[in-house]
Amino acid sequence: MSNAPARVYAARLVGLPIFDPQGDQVGKVRDLVVAVRSQESQPRVLGMVAEVFGRRRIFVPMTRVTNIDSGQVYTTGLLNMRRFEQRSTETLVIGQLLDRSVVITGSNIAGTVYDVAMEQARNRDWVLSRVAVQEPAKGLRRRGQTHVVEWRDVQGLVGREESQGATHLIAALNEMRPADAASMIHDLPVERRAAVVAALDDERLADVLEELPEEDQVQILEELDTERAADVLEEMSPDDAADLIADLPPETAEILLALMEPDEAEDVRRLMSYVENTAGAMMTPEPVILPPDATIADALAHVRNPDLTPALAALVYVCRQPLETPTGRFLGIAHIQRLLREPPSTLVAGALDDSMESLRPEATIDQVAAHLATYNLVAAPVVDENGHLLGAVTVDDLLDHMLPANWRDRMPRDGGPLGVSRG
Repeated sequence: MSNAPARVYAARLVGLPIFDPQGDQVGKVRDLVVAVRSQESQPRVLGMVAEVFGRRRIFVPMTRVTNIDSGQVYTTGLLNMRRFEQRSTETLVIGQLLDRSVVITGSNIAGTVYDVAMEQARNRDWVLSRVAVQEPAKGLRRRGQTHVVEWRDVQGLVGREESQGATHLIAALNEMRPADAASMIHDLPVERRAAVVAALDDERLADVLEELPEEDQVQILEELDTERAADVLEEMSPDDAADLIADLPPETAEILLALMEPDEAEDVRRLMSYVENTAGAMMTPEPVILPPDATIADALAHVRNPDLTPALAALVYVCRQPLETPTGRFLGIAHIQRLLREPPSTLVAGALDDSMESLRPEATIDQVAAHLATYNLVAAPVVDENGHLLGAVTVDDLLDHMLPANWRDRMPRDGGPLGVSRG
């Protein structure tokens, strides 16, 4: 390996792009895989867990890593695309070593691990050499004192810890996009995942749940107490919450719906009343809805909301009162491109596209796909027979229902780059 820094900290590696020799990005670093044998001997770093297309996680041996610098990792380009599966003799640095309760040998200092450093040994192998330990906060201090010590000078790194915290892992997850955090949580050991789920706040857990496979969603929700499960469901988008509740046993679903806020539960029940894989079942009941006397400036202020997906921010739906779905009479849509070209003080009613047909809630998934493709749309209104807006179907809703349930775990097409597997 050339031009590698003398010491690399694991937490700073997470999220770095991985490039092949041609300079094309092939993935992102998600964790380090090490072989921990004893407290005295420095663990050998076997490789990296990399996330590649389709959120698949693969193993990249350190022998395939040619360079690490402050902003990227370079490989030989020969990677095995088989999904990473952790072996019993392997430990994940981010997933399993962070937040370990440890004691520094020869002192009364106890704390938790918040980072681990690796270095190249004389034989060119990478090993874990230093451990960053943080003491508990004392007095008025927000953070406890930190120490960086040799691996051999820390007790508590070998073996399993029954009650491992999640503070530092949560900090790392909170810096990721929900989809990336979901991918990391998916691959955590069961006990570790439970600790992380318990430590995440409801809103963040809801964001992550929306990105997890259905099997993981159900398992995590069933492990929560019913009141917290209901709170998390309230934080999810109604269409995702409806899909998840539909996968639960009927008696559990009814208990959770009864615990949810009435308005939130009503939206979910309405979505669940539609036939699966129809526009009504896929739609979100909370698009950007404005009255015709709203101004262009009002519309642009609404679509700037950072919580909106790009698809939902692409259209404004103009309706008569009431503005909550089902609305009053649906008048038409305003495309964001048109809004950007109009004077801010003019009325949004003057920028309407009222020529396009709307979807009916009973429209099939194929009809929805054809509609979006025909009109080159990323979202479309769903309107009932009386002309009331019920919600909007977005292209990401459509893809979620069209792709196979295990699309994240599917193997790449034949002919993809392959290399040697772990020996």
